[in-house]
Amino acid sequence: MNTMLFTYALEVAESGSITHAAENLYMAQPNLSKAIKELEDQLGYQIFERSSKGMFPTKEGAEFLTYAKSVLSQIEKIKSLSAKKRSNVELFDVSIPRGSYIAQAFTDFVSQVNMDRGIDFNMQETNSVKTITTVADGTFHLGIIRYQVFHEKYFTDYIRNRKLDMESLWKFKLYLTFSKDHPLAKEDKIKQKMLTPYLEIVHGDNAVPYLNVEYMNNAGEDTQRKRIYVYERYNQFDLLETITSSYMWASPIPKKILEKHNLVQRSCVGVELVYRDAIIYPQGYQLSLLDKRFIECVLDEQKRVAEIKFR
Repeated sequence: MNTMLFTYALEVAESGSITHAAENLYMAQPNLSKAIKELEDQLGYQIFERSSKGMFPTKEGAEFLTYAKSVLSQIEKIKSLSAKKRSNVELFDVSIPRGSYIAQAFTDFVSQVNMDRGIDFNMQETNSVKTITTVADGTFHLGIIRYQVFHEKYFTDYIRNRKLDMESLWKFKLYLTFSKDHPLAKEDKIKQKMLTPYLEIVHGDNAVPYLNVEYMNNAGEDTQRKRIYVYERYNQFDLLETITSSYMWASPIPKKILEKHNLVQRSCVGVELVYRDAIIYPQGYQLSLLDKRFIECVLDEQKRVAEIKFR
């Protein structure tokens, strides 16, 4: 029996619906429905009752889900045995948003680590929902999430339901980011309507718990918009530098990165996009020395970018 199906069933139970579970698992809804049906056929009983209000475990399903969670936990323990055998190799893993100051902090952190013994670094840049998922399932032990303060309740509820702890790093505004050669670069004041003719670069996998992808894609719908959706942080810098009529909204970026790519950051009159960065980890998890050193590097870099003054 494919234990990945156990993971799917547990996500459906956690989310309460196929739609939300499919979004969290980055699957097409029909494929997830088919997988759950396949699992039920193998078991010989229904795991979920379907209704207009969502999906709820049957009596047999609730018992199965308890065992499934235990099985997956045991598999993780088996996997950890190989790590224990490599006792001379340390492991540091973290899942982070596509934030330049955080990536710079990771670089600073790695450069400071004592390399006299073996060590593996595992760093993933992704959206906050995936970070929450991978920290909750044990793929990563530490994560940094980023979300708009407007959506804070969705994230805090989701984190609590996933049995994770969260510590806020800071709250900040997004700034317009574009080439020094952009037509707006020399404007004293930039208003939102002045952005209409220009190409916006956005992260293509933006996600908020409990809100479907269609809602996110249509939020603030503008029929005049022109966008490029990107999934890699360095792609965005190449585009901003090369396509001088493009722009994006970004957190404060370290000066040396702006200078390297010939970019500037500016305020936009009347626009307040307030975000929060926060550290997450499983409840009861004890931060390692490497975890603490990484967090110190993040806080140091955060203080540096917070001191930058924007026009």
